[in-house]
Amino acid sequence: MLVHKPGALPGATALAQARASGMFASEHEAFWAAARKLLGDAAGTRELIAVLLLHRHLPREIVLAGLRAALRVGAVRADVVAVEARRHHEHHPDTDTSAGTCAEVVVTRHGSRVVSLTERRLTHLDTTMAALPTDQRPLPTVTVYDELLARRRDPDTAIPVPCPQAGEVS
Repeated sequence: MLVHKPGALPGATALAQARASGMFASEHEAFWAAARKLLGDAAGTRELIAVLLLHRHLPREIVLAGLRAALRVGAVRADVVAVEARRHHEHHPDTDTSAGTCAEVVVTRHGSRVVSLTERRLTHLDTTMAALPTDQRPLPTVTVYDELLARRRDPDTAIPVPCPQAGEVS
């Protein structure tokens, strides 16, 4: 429900209980504050909610490590937190991951800032293609197929194909 109505989170009883129990850590608070500052209240809260949903699939310590890593590079996207959490787990495999894994997310590093490719593609649709490096591969060719078509049209070089007789199964 909070995914559709992020404005309900600040006053939610569940949030107050999580803060009181310590489950809503300082990493969550810092991420939420940074996300709201950069993205606005609604979008920033949606990113926090997406991070909270990561807890369904990843252990708490791994998500918190992902939050710390994302905040270090100034990223306030849940997909970055998920990738950083997985990266943390790769370097610290002793952390229990019996809760499962999150969906595969692709991000790239550009300088010291982590850039979400999905975000970049959706927000900068007109400049995304211009910002990509030029493709150095040669253009594809269909010459080989044209040669096959020419051979088919030329009765002297055409390969005969037997036609089935009446009653035969081909």
